[in-house]
Amino acid sequence: MKQVVTLFFLLTYYVSVSLAQFKSPSLDKSPMDMAYYPVNYPVLKIQNKLNEPLMARVIYSRPLKNGRPVFGELIEYGQLWRLGANEATEIELYRDVKFGDNKLKKGRYTMYAIPWQDKWTIIFNKETDIWGAFQYDVKKDVLRLDVPVEKQPDPAEAFTMQFEKDSTGINLVIMWDNVKALVPFNFQSN
Repeated sequence: MKQVVTLFFLLTYYVSVSLAQFKSPSLDKSPMDMAYYPVNYPVLKIQNKLNEPLMARVIYSRPLKNGRPVFGELIEYGQLWRLGANEATEIELYRDVKFGDNKLKKGRYTMYAIPWQDKWTIIFNKETDIWGAFQYDVKKDVLRLDVPVEKQPDPAEAFTMQFEKDSTGINLVIMWDNVKALVPFNFQSN
């Protein structure tokens, strides 16, 4: 019995020493977030309140302004941007989409942007699971479209992406600092 008790205390000691040495990673300065259409899809699903099928989900990281001038300085005009921070932004489409005359098949894509003062070029690329835009390959672009930007009177401290419904479909609203861009989605019936 004495050997069992000794073994138990030794095992407990080694476990506590190894746990004391474990350090959890520090919190990311640009936490990852997710937006759905329909808005709040997971909550509506568990509450049995869905009126529309799942159409899109975007996963992105949210950098903060932190008093910095964003567009034209931190994010340079005319340069490729991962559309957030850390991992490049990814969107999953659960239905085919039309952007004017352009079509995009349902699937998962990485989204990039090339910001300008008056518009952004939004890029859908088939290479996924990418950190940043360091290995961006233009040959893997599936679709590019230009969207206008507008100035906002109240700057957004955190980079934000969210979906909103309008009369012709939905928009992916992208906001940061004093800039807002709308990417219009017109989902096709399956």
